[in-house]
Amino acid sequence: MKSALHFWCIFWCLCSYALGKNVYAIPDTVSIGALFTFNSTIGRAAKIAMAAAVSDINNDPNILPGTKLVVQMRDSNCSGFVGIVQALQFMEKDTVAIIGPQSSVLAHVVSHVANELQVPMLSFAATDPTLTPLQFPFFVRATHSDHFQMASVADIVNYYGWKEVTAIYIDDDYGRNGISSLGDELAKRRSKILYKAAVRPGAKKSEMASVLVRVAMMESRVLILHANPDSGLPLLLLARNLGMTSSGYVWIATDWLGSFLDSSLRPDMDLVSAMQGVLTLRQHTENTRRKRKLASQWSALVKKDDVDSRFLINSYGLYAYDTVWMIAHALDAFFSRGGNISFSIYPKLRDITGGGLQLGAMTVFDEGRLLLERIRKVNFTGATGPVKFDSDGNLLWPAYDIVNIVGSGLRTIGYWSNYSGLSIASPETLYMKPANRIRENQKLGIVLWPGETITRPRGWVFPNNGNELKIGVPNRASFRQFVSADSMTDTVRGFCIDVFVAAINLLQYPVPYKFFLFGNGSENPSYTELINKILTNEYDAVVGDIAIVTNRTRVVDFTQPYIESGLMVLTSVKRHSSSGWSFLQPFTIRMWCVTGVFFLIIGTVVWLLEHRINDDFRGPPVKQIITVFWFSFSTLFFAHREDTRSTLGRFVIIIWLFVVLIIQSSYTASLTSILTVQQLISPITGIDSLVASDGPIGFQTGSFAENYLLQELGVSKSRLRALGNPDEFKKALELGPRNGGVTAIVDERPYIDLFLLEHPKFAVVGSEFTKSGWGFAFPRDSPLAVDLSTAILELSENGDLQRIHEKWLNDRMTESQSQTNDLQSDSLQVYSFSGLFVICGVACLATLAIHAGILVHKYCEHAASSQQAAALSSADGSSSRSRLRAFLSFADRREMDTPRASKERAAALEGVGGDSIGGVSAASSTTSVSTSTSR
Repeated sequence: MKSALHFWCIFWCLCSYALGKNVYAIPDTVSIGALFTFNSTIGRAAKIAMAAAVSDINNDPNILPGTKLVVQMRDSNCSGFVGIVQALQFMEKDTVAIIGPQSSVLAHVVSHVANELQVPMLSFAATDPTLTPLQFPFFVRATHSDHFQMASVADIVNYYGWKEVTAIYIDDDYGRNGISSLGDELAKRRSKILYKAAVRPGAKKSEMASVLVRVAMMESRVLILHANPDSGLPLLLLARNLGMTSSGYVWIATDWLGSFLDSSLRPDMDLVSAMQGVLTLRQHTENTRRKRKLASQWSALVKKDDVDSRFLINSYGLYAYDTVWMIAHALDAFFSRGGNISFSIYPKLRDITGGGLQLGAMTVFDEGRLLLERIRKVNFTGATGPVKFDSDGNLLWPAYDIVNIVGSGLRTIGYWSNYSGLSIASPETLYMKPANRIRENQKLGIVLWPGETITRPRGWVFPNNGNELKIGVPNRASFRQFVSADSMTDTVRGFCIDVFVAAINLLQYPVPYKFFLFGNGSENPSYTELINKILTNEYDAVVGDIAIVTNRTRVVDFTQPYIESGLMVLTSVKRHSSSGWSFLQPFTIRMWCVTGVFFLIIGTVVWLLEHRINDDFRGPPVKQIITVFWFSFSTLFFAHREDTRSTLGRFVIIIWLFVVLIIQSSYTASLTSILTVQQLISPITGIDSLVASDGPIGFQTGSFAENYLLQELGVSKSRLRALGNPDEFKKALELGPRNGGVTAIVDERPYIDLFLLEHPKFAVVGSEFTKSGWGFAFPRDSPLAVDLSTAILELSENGDLQRIHEKWLNDRMTESQSQTNDLQSDSLQVYSFSGLFVICGVACLATLAIHAGILVHKYCEHAASSQQAAALSSADGSSSRSRLRAFLSFADRREMDTPRASKERAAALEGVGGDSIGGVSAASSTTSVSTSTSR
């Protein structure tokens, strides 16, 4: 029995071991594939770097112990078809992962195969931003996406203030999608790609030259070159031969050029001369231990590979090195989590038979998703720095070196990182600080631009197509001082034209232009239609009396305003003559009433405060009423004779005299203005009263005032009348609304000022209710608008703008402006003095409250001292009316008599003795007599 139990125990252990061996067995060799072009700038460095990585991994006991990593490299030879075939061959040989492909075009195709067969594909060079994990979950980008590279290019363009660029690119997935991303990034910074110049892959030099000629005819001189060495280098040589690398041009090449120069041990000097002043990018890599070790061994590794030429490592070689390590770390974690390398037949290929293709040999990696998960969770420090993916499948901390090609070398002028933008400090030093991408912190070093200059190129010129700038000018029928056409000389003249010509002459470059009249000259044209001519490319700009309003700024760009403008109300007015009752006009009726009431209130308050202690406020009732009226109104002239003795009374008088002083001064000033200054009367006082009325409103033909009245103020269209010239202005205002004219005219200030010079009997009512100006209109984001704005400011600063103004409009316009202030002013309102009245009222209430409190306190003391009266009150239950009468009698009594009356009552009480009723009656009679006498 014991031996049988021993046998079954041994059998169970052997079965368990065999089962565990089958499930968790780690293979001795793991094979991965690598697909790229050996004889290319990227491929040469990647081939040696990957071989070095395999050697380092197999010699490291801490990674994949007991397992040998094998990388089978295939040369796609720059052929998409060959690359596809080789990728399919890898799928036939149970490959667990593929490094590559190098080309973004090939990556798009092979990624579909990788998705179906669940084989992770890691590319160290496919930077097309449209290769995303959403569409291709088994595609892993082991380098940085061109999305970040184009963001860095857009930041450089924005840093130097350029608004338009020309993009030259290779016409494939890599080029098109990269430039599309650049357009998106530029749009975020209010810039754009003016022209996209596509170069066919494998194009001949004649085709490239044709593309460059078209580029040279464009306006932008900021050229973005997104290509590869096979097409980019010939383009630069041709550009030099066409004079496109001279002063004024800006060339920004993406990182293909930086990688080429980094790999070149001794670059061709003729080629280098064509690159002078070019800016290029290089993927930024940290100075890690593995990078230093790889760089120190590079020469020996190149000799060991037995290649014909010598070259240096570039950033893509470093990423290829890290890609192999990435797979090794992922496999190590894959095996430690119980992963098993097994493949099964792809079921969708079972029904495909016939032909020479062995499609049935392709198998699905059963646990490919587990390996993919391990790859996306790697976290180690490689040759490029920290290697870790974010949630979107991108490597963390994308950064680029910004390099200027000077002489025979490269000079780093700064860095760009997705964390901090442009800086002159290394990105890894900024990761420890809070992110700060404000414009003031964006910095780059000095750049030597094409033409050997450090002055920032303007970035644009006028198109070199032999055409002049077509400038639309309104052919006005009125107010021709601003813009007018001279039929004798076939020229355009006026204030606006002289300002434009003076500003153009201040520019540092020639601007060929020609004026084109818009309109028939018999009536003012529509300025909205004139502006729309820019949108249809009929005109390159519009010059004239163009008001800068919101609707127009949405479709075009304006220069700095060269004259102030705004809508005003012009109407007919009548002279106002004074009458015998003019002295009442300074105040409104309500103001007169409120002022009179306050005079009486102050007199009453002072009487209450002074009545008990001041003989001037005592006596018969009629005399006291007269005293109140006399005292209150005499304060208007500070002629009151009554002396105030109480502190509270003096406080009220001080406050009231201050109020009287303010009211008197305001009345005097207003009356003086009414009697001495010429006044104009109009039923319209401003835009509000004009809109509230029902009268017709005039506007100048072609002006934006019509739309403003309709859309902004809600005026009915039936009330609007179009007027073409100053004579129509005059006639419509003289006729008035009852005779077919208008109530008022709404127009811009410069026109109204000119009109009032010849017609002073009209006037402006109210103030400008809009604030704007006149400017020159250009297409959106036009750099010429910016330069002309600077020129207009210079004209204003050096006085030339004022001299042009005096030439055409002269100083008499200021005379018309003074007339706008002669309109009859409104009478003074109660609201203007409400603060003073409130202060005075509060003072009166406060003093009355204090006086009442003191009086009640004294009465209580007086009542307590009168014991006889208290006994009577308790005996006969006297009513509250008698108590009120007693309080009023006490309040009316002169204050100095109160102590004497108390003594008399006390003496009377002592003489009467126990006969309290008689004594009290006698004392009361005595008090009554005394009180009557003192009144």
